[in-house]
Amino acid sequence: MHYKGLNSKEVAESRAKYGNNTIPDSEPTTFWAEFKETFGDPMIRILLAIAVLMIVMCLFGYADIYEPVGTIVAVLIVAFVSAKTGVASDTKYRELKDSSKKDQCKVYRDDVITVIDVDDVVVGDKILLQSGDKIPADGVLIDGTVKVDNSALNGEAEECQKTAADASFTLKEEITGDTFVDAHSLFRGAVLFDGEGVMDVQKVGLSTMMGKMAEEMQEDEPDSPLKVKLAHLANLISKFGYIGATVIALLYFGYFILAAGGIEAYFASGATEIIKDIVDAVSLAVVIIVCAVPEGLPLMISLVLMQNTSKMLDHNVLVRKAEGIETAGSLNILFSDKTGTITKGRLEVVEFFTADGIAIPLDELSQHGKIKGLVDLAIGKNTQSMFDAEGRIIGGNATDQALMKFMGPEVFHQLETGCKITASQGFNSANKFSQAYLEEYGKTFYKGAPEKLLAASQKYLSMNGDEHTINMDVLNQKIDELANKSMRVLAFGYSNAPMTENEIHADTTIIGLVGIRDDVRPEAREAIAEVQNAGIQVVMITGDRLETAVAIAKDANLLHSNDDVALTSAQLNELTDEEVKEIIPRIRVIARALPTDKSRMVRLCQEMNLVVGMTGDGVNDSPALKRADVGFAMGSGTEAAKEAGKIVILDDNFKSIKDAIWYGRTIYHNILKFCKFQLVINVAAVVVSALAPFFGLHEPLKVTHLLFVNLVMDGLGAIMLGNEPAQERYMTEKPRRRNESIISKSMMVQIVIMGLWLTVLSFVFLKIPFFDQFFHTTEEKYSAYFVLFIWSALFNGFNVRDDGFAIFKGLNENTGFMKVFILIILVQAAIVNSGLIPVEVFTWIGNMFSCVPIPLIAWGVVAILAMSMIPVDMIRKMIGQNRT
Repeated sequence: MHYKGLNSKEVAESRAKYGNNTIPDSEPTTFWAEFKETFGDPMIRILLAIAVLMIVMCLFGYADIYEPVGTIVAVLIVAFVSAKTGVASDTKYRELKDSSKKDQCKVYRDDVITVIDVDDVVVGDKILLQSGDKIPADGVLIDGTVKVDNSALNGEAEECQKTAADASFTLKEEITGDTFVDAHSLFRGAVLFDGEGVMDVQKVGLSTMMGKMAEEMQEDEPDSPLKVKLAHLANLISKFGYIGATVIALLYFGYFILAAGGIEAYFASGATEIIKDIVDAVSLAVVIIVCAVPEGLPLMISLVLMQNTSKMLDHNVLVRKAEGIETAGSLNILFSDKTGTITKGRLEVVEFFTADGIAIPLDELSQHGKIKGLVDLAIGKNTQSMFDAEGRIIGGNATDQALMKFMGPEVFHQLETGCKITASQGFNSANKFSQAYLEEYGKTFYKGAPEKLLAASQKYLSMNGDEHTINMDVLNQKIDELANKSMRVLAFGYSNAPMTENEIHADTTIIGLVGIRDDVRPEAREAIAEVQNAGIQVVMITGDRLETAVAIAKDANLLHSNDDVALTSAQLNELTDEEVKEIIPRIRVIARALPTDKSRMVRLCQEMNLVVGMTGDGVNDSPALKRADVGFAMGSGTEAAKEAGKIVILDDNFKSIKDAIWYGRTIYHNILKFCKFQLVINVAAVVVSALAPFFGLHEPLKVTHLLFVNLVMDGLGAIMLGNEPAQERYMTEKPRRRNESIISKSMMVQIVIMGLWLTVLSFVFLKIPFFDQFFHTTEEKYSAYFVLFIWSALFNGFNVRDDGFAIFKGLNENTGFMKVFILIILVQAAIVNSGLIPVEVFTWIGNMFSCVPIPLIAWGVVAILAMSMIPVDMIRKMIGQNRT
């Protein structure tokens, strides 16, 4: 096995013609890029437009500078929090990457073997591959025999044997799932299990399968469902605010004309009076726009997402991109990898049975001493695996390791010291069995394919350890049953004669048989059922063969009826996009899947307006993880997969995915609660500000009052409502459409009714003379109204906690609610009473909020009126329930 390889000139020519073997990294996330991205948010743009308008009015002396400054500071806080959250995780992954040594490979060049960086490989290079090497490019095995692990490419940890191809064989242009497991093709990212060989490099860099995946990862990610919904809400609010402000300003201007006695009389009043009225109308319009726009909403969402990213770590969920956790709650369809996610990710013995077809539970096998002792010898003396000092299984293939785990470390160490092997023969593909002669026992023990051992056997041991004649019909029926469940069956036997090489003695007695497979996680079955009950379609997408995939899908309860569809990559690619869209609601399994299949399915589902989740752990999964609305990367997976995913599942468990979905829905519900909390205030503020001039009231709500509501109160409101506990009923709700409005009909009813009640409460308090007796001046009454408005909003916070009547339930699980409730009351009390402290800064605060101290009895009156928000909403809920 020796090749001259390329010389320096040929390397340069190849690199010029076919390119190099570098696969560019994605651009690192920078604080500035994340910071700027915040300003693309529609709600942020509206806030900035308001700030500019207020600055202009400030320059002309019609507004105070702290009004626009307060808005700009709020925007900068949102941008800072969002950017800091986005950069932190990316930086951690970049540092991990940079600390890793570059991959290298052994290549024939200039008639010698040299070690070079993988990036320097070119088309035409002859690569020397040895056990444990990672394949550096795509090509063909031209010398030797090797076994490779393609799991980084197709997700399946199966030993795939490759043999040398003749000179006419070339790598296929169209790669399918079967190409990975053909006889000669090798792909970048795969790892050699065993053997030695030489590969002819035929594709490098972005032309390799891994390169094509990397290119797909450069595509822009879709907007999250929350971003789409908020953009829609911002559009509605801005239209409502701008149109409403214009109409009210015109009506207000018309009010001046009517009050003056007509158009002629009004214009006769002089330019000074007309300009003053125009400025007053514009000022009112600005107040209405400020009232309409929920300035605190972007800040609230940033804070809630940031809070919950740390909380999810307790559930083995690492949130890399904050919006990913909310998106998880919006899923319509989830494509899940099989190996390691639905299954345990390793082969293991799942069933033991005697040759009469009777299964012995694994935890009861030790009670059958004779059978257990003999099968331990058949395994322990016929294996390439062993336990190290720390109890880990090392050496051997996946089957040997599964049998070693089945036997256990204690038995292994007993056998190591208890008896010696007199003669042995290892497993090979021609014989399909291994054997070991133990002179101490006077027996030869066999392990191998059932058809080999049964061809030479007449007897078997029953559960009691007695010998009986084998009934082949019964045994074959049992073997076929396990084969239909995609289990690999191995048989164990012994002969009382010394070992003969390449031969199984005719007196062999069958000790027992085992069924081996990568079994379904018990907790995954339950989690899949919960996710399906939540209305989310679960599709298993795997590189395994169809028969195995179907068997696992049935065991995991993914396949329920004859209408459910299971198909291969080849069958999928025979269908047009429109044909695939027709069957997507019925698809449950896609086998022999390629990376391109995963990306295609994500794209088609998104075209159908579905919110798509994708799980994965290999490089093969990375493009689809990035393209999906939320990618769940496995904690044990490749760095490429983790970088592409928005969420990392640290324990690789489907149950943790279910928890992410559950908490995602909880976060969305908490955002809805906050929207109701804030929009009730906004509706009331708009109506009160619009109608107040017509009732002879001059600015009962100042712009500074509204900024206090939207920024201070809502920033704390993020803590108050953002930590509401998860409720099991969230996992029984149907998924939401991507373009579904964030404000539902029932939400709108609650917002409008409670907003109107707060409006009625406002005018009753401000206009009915009864309340004048509690105040000495108009300034005191207006200050008390500021308190009434804020406290009414706070009591409405209880109403939004539950759609029913359990508005006080769970407060012990969300201790922040009452803490914030009390804190806001104390902060406002400090603002109102700041004038009592003879220090300039407190006087300035009082003037900024146009507040003066109010009598003690007035605090009690305001509290009683504010608490009316709770019974009024209870009545609304009762009427709503009776109607339904």
